[in-house]
Formats: sequence, C-alpha cells, structure tokens
Amino acid sequence: MIGQAERHHLQRCVELATEALDAGDEPFGSVLVSSGDEVLAEGRNEVASGDRTRHPEFALARWAAANLSPDERAQATVYTSGEHCPMCAAAHGWVGLGRIVYVSSSEQLAQWLGELGVPPPPVRTLSIQEVVPGVEVEGPVPDLAEEVRRLHHRLHRQG
Repeated sequence: MIGQAERHHLQRCVELATEALDAGDEPFGSVLVSSGDEVLAEGRNEVASGDRTRHPEFALARWAAANLSPDERAQATVYTSGEHCPMCAAAHGWVGLGRIVYVSSSEQLAQWLGELGVPPPPVRTLSIQEVVPGVEVEGPVPDLAEEVRRLHHRLHRQG
C-alpha cells in the first residue's frame, strides 16, 4: 500500500517527467530515497542528447554505487514514473538497490504507444522481476498513471 510520504515521492517523479518533456525529452523521472525517507538523488530522462542510455533509473544506480554503502543501497527505494526498462532493472540489480515503486508499468506504456501508432522500442520490454527476480516491486498507481499517460500522449502528438 502506498502511503502519503511515498505518494509525495511518486508525485515528484511525475513532476520530473513533466520537466523532461518540457525540455524536449521523453517523460520519465525518478527519485532515490533512503530508509529514513531522505531524498538522496533525483533525475529525469536525458535521451534527447542522443545517448539513449541516459535514463534516470540508470543514473541513480550509478550515483548509488559511487555514494552509498552496500547496506544503504539495499535499504533505499527507487521511486519512478515508469517501470524500469531491462537496462535500468539490470543496473538496479547489479548495484544492489532495494525496493522499486513505479507509477506506470511497461505494459501500460506499450499499450499507450500502440494506441498512438508509435513503433515498439528496439529493446524488448520485460517486467522488472524478469530481470531482477529478487527485488521488491510495487506499482502501478492508477490515478498517477493517468497523468503519465497524458505526458506520453503529449510527447507523441508533438512529434
């Protein structure tokens, strides 16, 4: 069950996704939070630079590896506007981060993109658990997912 503090972090992810879209990028945002509910780092998609690996979840995994002990990483939670792609899920697993809470699922995103006639991504969509079977995952969050859906519709209507 998503509590009020967690909902706040998820809303921040949607804000970061909106910032990404407003900056000409794809709408994804993520926040890394300690076991004590302290925001440690946050990021948004930056793939418009031409580097398609510049996902916020990947950046947070790298930040965590450089700045947190293995125990701190295991106790941290990644909040994100969209379920991790396979690349980001693998980074999450290799670094040993803890729980993931996402607003919208990869399955939802695939459905939305299909509705818009957008071709599928070059990398197969997998659930986080298929890539990192031991990680605790929670999501989607229906009312916030609707906000993320609107962002993706806005992105692809502009294109």
